Amino acid sequence: MPFRDPEKRREYHREYSRLRRVCQTPGQTPLPSEFRLQTARDVITLLAEQVEAVRRDTEAGTLEKARCIGYLAAVALKAVEAANLEARIEALERAIQEKGSVARWA
Repeated sequence: MPFRDPEKRREYHREYSRLRRVCQTPGQTPLPSEFRLQTARDVITLLAEQVEAVRRDTEAGTLEKARCIGYLAAVALKAVEAANLEARIEALERAIQEKGSVARWA
């Protein structure tokens, strides 16, 4: 039995409780924390993996693959735009911090 070990039981219960707190609405799919996407780059990486999986699928027809890849490409494009905006915002924040630190020393 996997729960004979009290530590495993506590770990399972802790993760189960965390997922219940995080996923309050019925439409949310509970995911383990290691699968959580944190940045736009994470989304882009995941989408690239999924496009490759679709391309390798031997059971899917050409039309199915084209539709799926087209949809994933549209989502990836939005993620790329978000990643670019994220990088630009970080650069602006750094410039503002540097300018503020220079102004204090002047």
